[in-house]
Amino acid sequence: MKKTLVLGASDNPSRYSYQAVHRLQRHGHEVVPVGIRKGQVGGLDIRLDRPAANDVDTVTLYVGPQNQPAWYDYILDLKPKRIIFNPGTENPELERMAQERGIRTEEACTLVMLSVGQY
Repeated sequence: MKKTLVLGASDNPSRYSYQAVHRLQRHGHEVVPVGIRKGQVGGLDIRLDRPAANDVDTVTLYVGPQNQPAWYDYILDLKPKRIIFNPGTENPELERMAQERGIRTEEACTLVMLSVGQY
């Protein structure tokens, strides 16, 4: 299964990041929720720091492009195999930086990818 860091994780059930954590878990993926507010999602504490994480397969973004620059170094230093830019998070600058480091990028929806078996 694919270890996935959900950046922009929320404990609000109406947020797509909340739904993504639960669906990833249901599909057997290890999840690391990272956000800006304390809380829990899927029985996991939302990490407020920039936790070290080894063997991250995927970073799935739920942070808008205007707030992503503060996260660039963290995301890229994780050396994930891919970054998923969910709707509203598309960012050509970060995509280019990732691709230059050999990180695959996808403009897609994690929830849809899981539901159709393309995750």
